[in-house]
Amino acid sequence: MSYTHSELGIGQTARLERVFTEDDLRKCNELTRDFNPLYERPQDGWDKNFTKPIVPGLLVEGLISQVITDKLPGSACLLLQKELIYYHPVHVGDAITAELLIMDINHERNWVTIKVTCFNQNETEVIKGQVVIYVLPGG
Repeated sequence: MSYTHSELGIGQTARLERVFTEDDLRKCNELTRDFNPLYERPQDGWDKNFTKPIVPGLLVEGLISQVITDKLPGSACLLLQKELIYYHPVHVGDAITAELLIMDINHERNWVTIKVTCFNQNETEVIKGQVVIYVLPGG
């Protein structure tokens, strides 16, 4: 569903779930040229805190963008600001749900402030924050 700026309201929510795979990770690494060793399967337990490959934050943020693009508002918009805190790592194989909630609407500027919460299959909150988007007039 797609909403125009005038159809958006405080309290509206949308969510999507995605399982991140090793193929997703490989493609992201190739595109960004970010080959951080934490994104690979650890060799010989080199770090007891990270026993499985970590999904780059940029890839998880893509799920947040997908919710905006596909559902809330699901219409033409631009990301103006994002503030995210990563509480726990996201690992390959995790099922992450991104849930967005409209907190504020500035009708004069067509700005919408959205609360972001991402959690894994164990209901552990992994990312929390907010984004501000500009919804194109008529979009």
